[in-house]
Amino acid sequence: MKIKSFLVSLRKASFDVDTQKNLRLLCPRISDATMFMPFKFKKFIVISCLLVNWTDIMAIEEPNYLSMLTEEGFEVRKYEGYYIAETYLEGSFDFASRSGFRKVAAYIFGKNKNTDGMSEKIEMTAPVTVKPKQDGWFLHFVLPADRTKEDLPIPDDRDVIIKRVKPHLAGSVTFSGFTTEKKIEEYTDKLMDWLARKDFKIIGPKQIARYNDPFTLPWRRRNEIIFEVEKQN
Repeated sequence: MKIKSFLVSLRKASFDVDTQKNLRLLCPRISDATMFMPFKFKKFIVISCLLVNWTDIMAIEEPNYLSMLTEEGFEVRKYEGYYIAETYLEGSFDFASRSGFRKVAAYIFGKNKNTDGMSEKIEMTAPVTVKPKQDGWFLHFVLPADRTKEDLPIPDDRDVIIKRVKPHLAGSVTFSGFTTEKKIEEYTDKLMDWLARKDFKIIGPKQIARYNDPFTLPWRRRNEIIFEVEKQN
């Protein structure tokens, strides 16, 4: 699905045939009669569809994994190895989320130097993950799977580091809405209970993973609590 044709149409105040087809794909329940409405109404429909379906339209890369076990929102995954850009901040969860995001986002948006001494933009991936550490928090972005340590640019900010995450097993639970302290605690308890019943031992710290941009409607958001695990004998 291409966004460009929609944006061009909004500027020109007209819909060509291809744009109308894409609009139907984006909003399957739209009627043919809508295509004959005044442009301002069609413009409203396009903007509404973009907002509601933004996550599906802007599908971005996630770490590769094999699903080993699934059950009503719970899952055990076997992840391949991947690289992350990570920073550490002290303070509250909300403060670390905001400030850490800005630091790591600056890196992928060009605050870096490649082997030619030039800045380079890196494709955005999901999720953005936060995990506790003593009095602070680590926040990281997963980097594209086709990048290696050798060809990734060096961060300008010394607080941002590039790390390799080794292949591992992880248990997760998915929930929508906002990542409030109450929800994080609720779903952490649910995941720990489920993993214990499935004979998996938690061997790593809790991770709070968020997959959507801030403009995604709460009920369409995908959040996860994740633990690194191992199977008990």
